[in-house]
Amino acid sequence: MSNANLYAVLHDGFPADGRKVALETPDLLYTWDDIDRASACLANLLASLKLPEGARVAVQVEKSPEALLLYLATLRAGLVYLPLNTAYREAEIEYFLGNAEPSVVVCASKNRDWVQRVADKTGCPHVYTLDEDRTGTLLEAACGMPQAFETVARKPEDLAAILYTSGTTGRSKGAMLSHGNLASNARVLHDYWGWRADDVLLHMLPIFHVHGLFVASHGALLAGARMIWLPRLDVDQALRYLPRSTVMMGVPTYYVRLLADPRFDRNVCRNMR
Repeated sequence: MSNANLYAVLHDGFPADGRKVALETPDLLYTWDDIDRASACLANLLASLKLPEGARVAVQVEKSPEALLLYLATLRAGLVYLPLNTAYREAEIEYFLGNAEPSVVVCASKNRDWVQRVADKTGCPHVYTLDEDRTGTLLEAACGMPQAFETVARKPEDLAAILYTSGTTGRSKGAMLSHGNLASNARVLHDYWGWRADDVLLHMLPIFHVHGLFVASHGALLAGARMIWLPRLDVDQALRYLPRSTVMMGVPTYYVRLLADPRFDRNVCRNMR
């Protein structure tokens, strides 16, 4: 029986030539082999903690390639990923940690003191830091780990991620998403949107919610397509990269801001489909 772990599903879409670029930032290029090796290091770190079955990994960090690698590593290790909005402060984080009971919390270095305080209060034993400039205790701990990892076998109904609702009608509730849920969603969008290996996704969304983390990144990963990875919408950067892109996803604000710029025209979007 094939492994239903979402990482294994996504990995089946990776190109045969792992030296191709998978992720591009304004400063760095990450190949498909880099993604596999780096997520293996992080998965080995998580496995070394000897966490209980189905343990949750709560993550509140700024967007970076390493944040995406941590998500993939959590899947590979058979654990449950819990992304948290970077705008949440101490009282809100205390609710989420108390409710979800994660075994690991990864936060920005600037928030370490109060996150540690909340982790101690809610009984979370492991706290790491990860910053958008590739620093923090998480990468320090992972850098010496083996660069190979056998992805943990999971069944379709096994839990892969928990995302909390916005809480507009009361306290936020954790939506529990299985490996099968997320793999099915990725495959349907792959077929209906006609994802191709030669696509280039301009990724400017945050990755603490469904659209940025699942819809956008899963689409590119499953297709073996390149992602141009930007931390947020910057109109100048968007206009720089749009001519090289074939796919872009955004929220209404993105389109309003682009439409307000006279440089945003048919020529800039000539390769978009």
